[in-house]
Amino acid sequence: MAELSVHVPVIETERLILREPRLSDLDAVIAFGTSDRARFVGGPMEPWQAWNSLMTGIGHWVVRGFGWWMVEDKASGKVAGRVGIGHHLDWPEPELGWHLYDGFEGRGLAYEAASAARNHAYSVMGFGPLISLIDHDNHRSASLARRLGAVPEGEFNVRGDACVIYRHPKVLV
Repeated sequence: MAELSVHVPVIETERLILREPRLSDLDAVIAFGTSDRARFVGGPMEPWQAWNSLMTGIGHWVVRGFGWWMVEDKASGKVAGRVGIGHHLDWPEPELGWHLYDGFEGRGLAYEAASAARNHAYSVMGFGPLISLIDHDNHRSASLARRLGAVPEGEFNVRGDACVIYRHPKVLV
């Protein structure tokens, strides 16, 4: 039997560790996915759909060479969310995305994680300016995109939901 392996780079910031997804992260992914917090990313969903979401993030690393990191809070050792670059079959181009889990909002962690992921994507992975696809009603994500310097560029329909395409500048923060 062939062995499949992939290297996921670890990125460390002042308060966070962006690391590979692990099976031990599944409970946190399910808690997010089955909650109303997931309403802008296809949820709330069933636990098996949260499993599929975790596996899709891992699959991106294997097939595309980029994907989603788990965001680990250094202070608590807990999973605070996910951040990464996704390029699904029906996406127009690679997207910088983020999910922050319950109890971790309001401290700038999403900005810290998204900045680190974007910097890595630009400086190490060779990406050009990335996009973020954000639901019209997701005001917190839109605010974060603007804080990151992204500007609205147009509209895109994500699996039945109208979203704004935010274009990120190709600058390191």
